[in-house]
Amino acid sequence: MIQRQGIPAAGLVQLLGSIVLLSSAWPITKVALAAGADPAWFAAGRAGLSAVMAFLVLGLLGRLRLPRRQDFPAMFAVGLGQLAAFFAFAHAAVAYVPAGRTTILCNVTTIFIAPLSVLVLGEAIPLRRWIAAGLGVAGAVVLIGPWSIDWNAPGVLLGHFYLLGAAFTFSIAIVVVRARPAAMSMLQLLPWCFLVATAVLLPVAIGHGGIGAWSNPSLWSMAYIGGFAGPVGTWCVMQVAATLPVMVASVGLLATPAAGLALSTWWLGEAFGLDLMTGSALILGGVAIAAWPGRR
Repeated sequence: MIQRQGIPAAGLVQLLGSIVLLSSAWPITKVALAAGADPAWFAAGRAGLSAVMAFLVLGLLGRLRLPRRQDFPAMFAVGLGQLAAFFAFAHAAVAYVPAGRTTILCNVTTIFIAPLSVLVLGEAIPLRRWIAAGLGVAGAVVLIGPWSIDWNAPGVLLGHFYLLGAAFTFSIAIVVVRARPAAMSMLQLLPWCFLVATAVLLPVAIGHGGIGAWSNPSLWSMAYIGGFAGPVGTWCVMQVAATLPVMVASVGLLATPAAGLALSTWWLGEAFGLDLMTGSALILGGVAIAAWPGRR
């Protein structure tokens, strides 16, 4: 009898939640940095505020627990890879790469997830998910528009290496969480992950120099991202990494930059062209193919 491979509905809902929350964070971050906030301090601040909020909420719910040895691989993978390194690389790249391209390229985890899921996890990836990954990467390339980039401009090449570094560290975190799941729930692990990220990012920010100018737009952006979108969106991503096949999670997360570009177009008045429509269509097509139930 033909059976359908089940993909948890809750995982798909959490994937949607991560896309909505984390895509909204990028145009808001752009507003904060344009208003004068220092990128290094903004990264450290959002991680620290998210840690405070996560500890507070779990403490009030009576669900705050100390991590155990089995939790350490996932905790450090998320804290160092998905949060600290990702924030540091992505925010550093903003100085050299336009925010729209930053949003896209730092989320192209599929470039690294495909080989890692085969080599490290030993997952058998069906042909349709390779096709989905190809569509997702093609959509990201269209959105980035490398043919329109002045590669000789100062710092442009370095900025793109930073973004690939962000995507790589994010990919490592997804694979580790899948390979070495934590004993406690992802929700209970969340504050400790943000604490690890803050412990790494704060010395980087101090060594970076001045804190920048913190006007009302920067403070409101920090409050939204650090207090709500960051912790809830990160929890959704952690759940997605733990429950969905890695290729489904990776291709699905490609919808985040497409949604971020759409929000930037609507809110910040950035141009909406054929590249945005084509790239978004390719990515969403890849998401649909990756998530569609297969046959066993």
